[in-house]
Amino acid sequence: MEPRQPPSATPLLPARRPRGLVTEIVESLSTSIREGEFRPGDKLPTESEIMARFDVSRTVVREALSKLQASSLVETRHGIGTFVMAAPAGGNFRIAEEDLSTVADVIQVLELRISLETEAAGLAAQRRTAAHLAAMQSALNAFQESIDHDSDAVPPDFQFHMEVARATGNRHFADLMTYLGTMIIPRTRVNTLRSAPEGRLNYLQRVNGEHESIFIAIRNQDPDAARAAMRTHLANSRERLRKNQDTGKVALL
Repeated sequence: MEPRQPPSATPLLPARRPRGLVTEIVESLSTSIREGEFRPGDKLPTESEIMARFDVSRTVVREALSKLQASSLVETRHGIGTFVMAAPAGGNFRIAEEDLSTVADVIQVLELRISLETEAAGLAAQRRTAAHLAAMQSALNAFQESIDHDSDAVPPDFQFHMEVARATGNRHFADLMTYLGTMIIPRTRVNTLRSAPEGRLNYLQRVNGEHESIFIAIRNQDPDAARAAMRTHLANSRERLRKNQDTGKVALL
């Protein structure tokens, strides 16, 4: 008779982080709403039903519902339940501060910026004027001054991207940048300065160096180079966040 083999150990699964669970629920319910599974006026499943479906705590469910409310997708009626709201007239695009509550949210906005600002840089290279170049150079200079004065350099960082948008000659690019404001700069939402392995000074110098590459391509009226420089700049920021998120070295401020 063969000796009995000991039961194999159950493999340990990676712990599920609450923030990731919130995002999972938000994305699932948002998709159901946008695809018509839940229509305006419909009541969402109860908190207990959502808890059972996703195997999460009530705290996680309530945070997810709060994010859906902040995005104007649902409304909670005390003692009755949570209901799907009608889309606002005109379906206006909106990114609220609540929509940038996780590192994953910040990465998603960077992905949006890559698509928009890459083309903006190409148009700016074709249409820039001497005044536009002077405004970009001023932003670059202000960025360097901020670095020297131990600042996070967020205002001149945003200003540079704003000047690129203005140089497109298409007011909608500038209007969108104005609407988004400085919250699109990752340093306003996550501790990228503290998590940068090269240290604050070198990190900011590298960011401004990427800005200078964009500026040079626009000044040289080279649309392809401008697009490539902008894409590289924003993609670098995205990949730094992804890498640090995976290793747990970056967190919200």
